[in-house]
Amino acid sequence: MNYNETYNEWLTNPFFDEATKAELKAVEGNEEEIKDRFYKTLEFGTGGLRGVIGAGTNRMNYYTVGKATQGLANFILKENGASKGVAIAYDSRRMSPEFALCAALCLCANGIKTYLFESLRPTPVLSYTVRKLGCISGIVVTASHNPPEYNGYKVYWEDGAQVTAPKDKQIIEEVNKITDFAKVLTMDKETALNKGLLTIVGKEIDDTYIAELKKLVVNPEMVKEVGKSMKVVYTPLHGTGNIPARRILKEIGFENVYVVKEQELPDGNFPTVSYPNPEDKKAFTLALKLAKEVDADLVLATDPDADRLGVFAKDSRTGEYVSFTGNMSGICIMEYLLSQRKAQGKLREDSAVVKTIVSTNMADKVTENYGVNLIEVLTGFKYIGEQIKWFEERGKGQYEFGFEESYGCLVGTHARDKDAIVAVMALCEVAAYLYTKNMTLYDFMLSLYEKYGYFIEGLETLTLKGADGQAKIASIIDGLRQNPPKELAGLKVKALRDYDKNVITDLASGATKETGLPKSNVLYFDLEQDAWVCVRPSGTEPKIKFYIGVKGNTLEAAKDIQAKLTEELMSLVK
Repeated sequence: MNYNETYNEWLTNPFFDEATKAELKAVEGNEEEIKDRFYKTLEFGTGGLRGVIGAGTNRMNYYTVGKATQGLANFILKENGASKGVAIAYDSRRMSPEFALCAALCLCANGIKTYLFESLRPTPVLSYTVRKLGCISGIVVTASHNPPEYNGYKVYWEDGAQVTAPKDKQIIEEVNKITDFAKVLTMDKETALNKGLLTIVGKEIDDTYIAELKKLVVNPEMVKEVGKSMKVVYTPLHGTGNIPARRILKEIGFENVYVVKEQELPDGNFPTVSYPNPEDKKAFTLALKLAKEVDADLVLATDPDADRLGVFAKDSRTGEYVSFTGNMSGICIMEYLLSQRKAQGKLREDSAVVKTIVSTNMADKVTENYGVNLIEVLTGFKYIGEQIKWFEERGKGQYEFGFEESYGCLVGTHARDKDAIVAVMALCEVAAYLYTKNMTLYDFMLSLYEKYGYFIEGLETLTLKGADGQAKIASIIDGLRQNPPKELAGLKVKALRDYDKNVITDLASGATKETGLPKSNVLYFDLEQDAWVCVRPSGTEPKIKFYIGVKGNTLEAAKDIQAKLTEELMSLVK
């Protein structure tokens, strides 16, 4: 059927509820809107679902969530995992509780034991819970930091990480086999509870999760002492971080934590921010106002599902608060952890840090300095979680830290996804340590630039919605793949890594070798002077992303190179 036929099917088929039909009736005659809602089925990708909430095959609703869950259920049954069960958490977004219950009741109707959180929880708590309860799988209903109109659905496997190959493709196959929404099973909540198929969980998981985090404090006595005077401003941006972030800081000894009242309570409309993303400086407007009022040492924000952490820290020379990138905060935590573990004699020959290919190359210098192995993986924290699993399975490799440029990191192995709650705790400890040396976190970052080099990174995105947008994104990628630039901003392109073809090509000699990483639609250009550019389509939004990394002799020089490189790159693709 074409999109208009599918639209009419939803309007007339008695299977679809009246609220859905009323919403669709309201867009009657709006050809573009109908096309966008029905030109495709919301894709269940390797990370799950993400899309605009609403009626239609290309929207997040009970029917698309049910279809995804039925496909997952069919795969779990093939894996004989019904008795192990599935854990489900959800964030503060609109329809998150409803979609979580929809998924739970579908699983229960398939005879699969299900653990549903009593109220909203951070994504890393779900990752922790999967392993804590011995589940075969997990689901978290969230659209992370997307705008308010979005929601999503991420699937985890029994190692606590988002599903990786080959199971990701196998689950997708099961989901795609379901072509009739009427084949999706469900049952009522009371029956599921009475039959012991559905269990509501909460405080008992929270307590053990927080206990695991407290074990990761490196210098607890120092933290308790400094915590009496150091000031922290924190905002959960209307999301899930409020209770756990405040709890962990209080329990390890930080007594002066100021929460942005206007953003304290969960609200899926995110009324105080247009975009609930800690990567966006505008999201910090209220937090910075409060920070200046109380003279805070550190300003922190977590995204709605509390897996990403944004940071501002004071520049002691000017008294102004400076924004940190995810690379900067990741490097600060890494340097502190490795230096402390080395001082304590806890680093091993097989100690390792894991980062994604689009994260800062300063990590190479830090790990080299401490004699620690550095492992690079594809973009997506699931690949960092996968490395932890392999360390455990092989009995070789000690995980020290993992991070990605998009404001996500993981200290410890309690979870297998990025964890902004443990990041809040760790970064506050780093700041406390620096407090004893009369340094701010930004002073520390400047010292790291001087020690390792002035590495600067940036990200540009093009948003291209709908079917035409998808075609444009594919055209940009294919154009760069077929005709790679020979130089950018005066810097020669030395090599092209094509992860889709699993080949690295030396552009001067034509010599090739394998990338060594899984197949992915990503292009990476190695340039002169330690510069690089990486291009990839977003896996969760209608965007194409351009990552730029440079190294300069000074901070100002690095910023200048980055600006020129960014300008030329974007003029090339627009």
